[in-house]
Amino acid sequence: MRYLLILLFMTGINCFAQDYKAQIDQFRQGYMNDFLTDTHSPLKKDDLKNLRFYDADSTYRVTCKVTLLSNETNFVMPVFHGTGSQYVKYALLKFKLLGKPMELTVYKNIYLSQNPMFSNYLFLPFTDDTNGKETYGGGRYIDLKTTDFKEGSLIVDFNKAYNPYCAFSPNYSCPKPPDENRLTIAVKAGEKQFAGGSNH
Repeated sequence: MRYLLILLFMTGINCFAQDYKAQIDQFRQGYMNDFLTDTHSPLKKDDLKNLRFYDADSTYRVTCKVTLLSNETNFVMPVFHGTGSQYVKYALLKFKLLGKPMELTVYKNIYLSQNPMFSNYLFLPFTDDTNGKETYGGGRYIDLKTTDFKEGSLIVDFNKAYNPYCAFSPNYSCPKPPDENRLTIAVKAGEKQFAGGSNH
């Protein structure tokens, strides 16, 4: 009986791993398709073969304790080139990643939030120890929505971390992750350095 339970347990883990990989594969396919439909895209169809990703790893899918922030002052988030946009701090996330306690801040873009289509859009930029080595030197982004927050918690999946357009071309103005969103570990999940070359 014990062996049967162990077998069922292992089968369940394998099924979860397969389902999770399929979920991440689907997300990445959508991500690549967006390059082909966006009129401002830095990439063409032939460039997509140069997109690289870490293997899906549910270790990097974490549940965060959320503190919603209020009465925060708007600020201009720096950009790599050009003029920055106004943001406001929306929430503070606390979580453990690879056994270490971490913190990240989630931001809301003031201009975007005035558009009904993007009113619930949130922005999570971060840097980590892979930047400039395995991943884009300027950091990576994760998209969130206000509806992702559930009863004081939020799931952040670093497998969905992606490169800003600046990773592909110098002709874009991309927000630079604030210093407070620097993670002092190597986040080996999500999108890697573009194989087609970049400006950083």
